[in-house]
Amino acid sequence: MKAVTLKSLLIAALSALALPAAAEPFRLIITDMEAPLVPNSIVDIALSEGYFTRAGVEVELIRVQQTPMALAALQSGQGEMANVATEGLVQLAARGNDRLRAVMSPNKALPYLIAGRAGMTLEGLAGQAFGIGRVGSLDQLLSLKVLEGKGVAPDSLRLVALGQPDVRARALAAGQIAATTLSVGTWAALPDHEALPVLVAVDAYYQAAPVVSKVNAVTTETLTARRAEVEAVITALTLAARDMAADPEAWPRAMAKLRPDVAPEVLAELALAFQTSWAVNGGLQGPELRQTADWLFATEEFAGLTRPDPAAWAEFGPLDAVLQNIGIVGGGDGYAR
Repeated sequence: MKAVTLKSLLIAALSALALPAAAEPFRLIITDMEAPLVPNSIVDIALSEGYFTRAGVEVELIRVQQTPMALAALQSGQGEMANVATEGLVQLAARGNDRLRAVMSPNKALPYLIAGRAGMTLEGLAGQAFGIGRVGSLDQLLSLKVLEGKGVAPDSLRLVALGQPDVRARALAAGQIAATTLSVGTWAALPDHEALPVLVAVDAYYQAAPVVSKVNAVTTETLTARRAEVEAVITALTLAARDMAADPEAWPRAMAKLRPDVAPEVLAELALAFQTSWAVNGGLQGPELRQTADWLFATEEFAGLTRPDPAAWAEFGPLDAVLQNIGIVGGGDGYAR
């Protein structure tokens, strides 16, 4: 199988030898109801393609709706790790909750764009309905900032909370909302998506809001009690990302099994767009986390909150231990503390 290199197999096997036998699966909470058409799909791929098994950890995916539910499930012990929006994690830390730590980011910058219904323009958005996930969600915070930079006043929009991206996409296609934020994959997979104009492209969106969108977080209790498994999960996700980056055909091949509803040509097109987006070094860098906090605490949602030290919500130790074992590679994300 091209997606699994011999070096990856040897590294994973050596990692597995150091792991104690776990009494129960390591539960990873995610907010995607199916493998998403973004690099965050690496979580589903690591499970379906055996990366977790080769790293010596038994992983069970727990699927919930959006970050608040994922954070609640993590804190209540319904899982050991959760893929969550960074803003949710930082806001908890700012309110005094110091139990959670980001340990990696399998997809730090979601490839967002803003799409409009047929015939819509940026100039015509004022007074129109704009679809968001929920009030205060990451897509809302980022998109209003992006649109403001493009000359669209945030208070001129009628925000409509619709939930998951696929729901927002269907509402857009049906003309029920004027515009919304979607990943490039969700937009490209829509039937007749060419009729839905891109109002803000992926590159322009990221330039306007260059933040770490999502991270994988664990509790401090899990870091203590199941650290070897935390490192095994990070190893599996990082090795899987390296294989996706090394072979442009690896992601479409894996996703074809997980998402047979998506046309092969769409998967191939997206794979090319994602070539430099894979978290080949774990996706967690100090300067980017600090920049993200700068951006968040400049928003209205964080007004009045005390900015926590990054050590209150991020822990580099597990990822550094993994990178010491498997090495640091070029391409994709870099390495900085």
